[in-house]
Amino acid sequence: MNGIDFFADTNVLIYTLEGHPAVSGVTRCSIAVSVISEIELLGKKGILSQEISAIRNLLDDCTIISLTDEIKDIAITLKQKYSIKIPDSIIAATSIYFGLPLVTADADFKKIKDIQLVHLNLI
Repeated sequence: MNGIDFFADTNVLIYTLEGHPAVSGVTRCSIAVSVISEIELLGKKGILSQEISAIRNLLDDCTIISLTDEIKDIAITLKQKYSIKIPDSIIAATSIYFGLPLVTADADFKKIKDIQLVHLNLI
């Protein structure tokens, strides 16, 4: 995908919104995210209007990638092979489909052998 530096998992966006120093450079990069991350961020029960505004401002600076048949097929294969959660399989499949490194703090992605992974150890 031209001009995109990496594909961000939802937790990277959450840490960015929280101002975590380990992801402080994220906003200076050109990033892509899955529509799944958009749903996860904005679908939080009891979300406040200022949170929605902050999330939308962050997402406005991202390329949001929708689910396609090709991504769906890869996600199905990943779910079968690695027994991962559906949102994670879609996020991983999108990263694989576009050949973008996935930046995440979620160790569950380490078991996926077909992915370019940048794992952030934020503990």
